[in-house]
Amino acid sequence: ILKTLNSWFWWENIWMPINCTWADFVDRDGLVFPKPHQLYATIPYAFVLLIIRFFSERYVAIPLAKALGIKNVRRVKPQPNPVLESYFRECSRHPSQSDIKGLAKKCNCTVHLVEKWFRRRRNLEIPTVLQKFKEAFWRFSFYLTSSIVGFIFLYDKPWFYDIWQTWVGYPFQTLLPSQYWYYMAEIGFYWSLIFTLGIDIKRKANPQELCLIRFTLIFFCPSQDFTAHVVHHLAAIGLMSGSWCGNYVRLGTLVIFVHDTADFWLEAAKMFNYARWEKTCNMLFIIFSIAFFITRLILLPFWILRATLYQPTYYSTTPVIAYFLFNGMLLTLQGLHLYWGYLIFKILKRFVFLK
Repeated sequence: ILKTLNSWFWWENIWMPINCTWADFVDRDGLVFPKPHQLYATIPYAFVLLIIRFFSERYVAIPLAKALGIKNVRRVKPQPNPVLESYFRECSRHPSQSDIKGLAKKCNCTVHLVEKWFRRRRNLEIPTVLQKFKEAFWRFSFYLTSSIVGFIFLYDKPWFYDIWQTWVGYPFQTLLPSQYWYYMAEIGFYWSLIFTLGIDIKRKANPQELCLIRFTLIFFCPSQDFTAHVVHHLAAIGLMSGSWCGNYVRLGTLVIFVHDTADFWLEAAKMFNYARWEKTCNMLFIIFSIAFFITRLILLPFWILRATLYQPTYYSTTPVIAYFLFNGMLLTLQGLHLYWGYLIFKILKRFVFLK
């Protein structure tokens, strides 16, 4: 069964134009092609990024947070109590008054002590401002570095200015070392986010966003915020890995660059929001909004999506299955961008008119 599934998955008609086979993608005459097995390297790269994250948060983020006036709040831990802990995890974090009285009798203590235990236990679940700052700092550092490095890698490439060049010579386009490291770092970063989902701050997903994810990913309906984030990260990894296997690397690097250039402004705004630098936070959020609208609502649909939907018809009269697969994922992503743009516009409207 696995052999059959593997042969179906790597069927040439899925990935490449007609009359091309995987045998054509053997390195030769100075041409180097991306190979699917190279994606295994993204897992160890993810652990390297986790090590970098640990040291950057400890030796850069924490001192920076202290310099900005963010204090490390130490919360009082409740006394160990297996009965109350079991009820907290399995039943409710906010027990009713009758349940509190029953738990007090079972633990042979007062109602006041049970209430205080639950209050302290709930407080432990609330992330501190320092924790939020460290996570925002790590994402800011990665997105900023990725944007700078991406620009260095792309500024002298002809397809950075002329989108038609992404298809010239396809599929026999050589893989550049800069493209290899750009992809490995990005995919490794998303793997590292999956590995730390259990310990990172659990942020709530918007109900409308969850509905859109459920609608677009019918095979997997997330019911929790944790699952929604897993789906998001796996979708990002899947899109980048698929473009790597199909040698859509030129377009893939442009998609990555367009996304990262707006994200670090938002993470910077979060950092100053946690530090209560209101004016700086507002200014950074406005810059983020401008960058978001330019990159996600102008460049992506009218520049990149035009190259993925319209231009391939000039190079092949028979679209492969990957054409529909990748464009479907990109259009879904664009749908999310439209919704997020609507939310950002609402925030800006309140910011301007309601101060």
